[in-house]
Amino acid sequence: MSNLADTSFETCIVIPCYNEEKGLDRKAYFNFINNHSNVLLCFVNDGSTDDTANILANFKETYPENIAVLNCKTNVGKAEAIRAAFAECNNKYNYKYIAYLDADLATSLEECVSLTSYFNDSIHFVFGSRIMKVGSTIKRSQSRFLIGRIIATAISNILDLKVYDTQCGCKLFTKKLSEVAFKDPFISKWLFDVEIFNRLMVHFGVDQATNHMLEVPLKRWIDQGDSKVKFTYFFKLWIDLYKINKVCKASRK
Repeated sequence: MSNLADTSFETCIVIPCYNEEKGLDRKAYFNFINNHSNVLLCFVNDGSTDDTANILANFKETYPENIAVLNCKTNVGKAEAIRAAFAECNNKYNYKYIAYLDADLATSLEECVSLTSYFNDSIHFVFGSRIMKVGSTIKRSQSRFLIGRIIATAISNILDLKVYDTQCGCKLFTKKLSEVAFKDPFISKWLFDVEIFNRLMVHFGVDQATNHMLEVPLKRWIDQGDSKVKFTYFFKLWIDLYKINKVCKASRK
């Protein structure tokens, strides 16, 4: 059996999991691995209290060559769970691109990987966008859609960046750029995507940042089950946005 650290992959996909024992589609994950031996899947278990840890251990046992599992001792939130997984993977494994994707596969692993075709000498950050258009299948609950658009408008004003969907859970980076985006802890457990955009804008320079990132409309996004974000967070998120806004302004001076 080869050592994963000695294996080179095209892409690494980080998948945050919190109490996902009923949401992990074993068949979808295994079918994907059978057809994509050049992809590493890294599941990060964010202190789940159900049987998620055992399910992921079984995934790892079944496909030791293509699956890595990171277990957080306590629940640290989606932002820090992903950040920990990025740090672990960037340190241990060899690949060109690294992404994160929601565990419920609202958009598929296959489509996530297909977005790597947009990388080139200029584009170092590619992110999916849930834009409803002819030929696409975008199914979101009305409440999530409306709340999302309100948040998106506020975020666009904070970033001063014309992005339709900053919060889509399908984002890809070159390995080198991911080290910039995930170097420091995040302010918000759920709105960390906004902080990523700001970090990249500071890194590239506000005027040049859009030359190095690309928003790609997804072919498919289907909301699966209930959101892990509590409804009460809708009120707290404005506090997070206020804090993020202060950081954004200070970092660009």
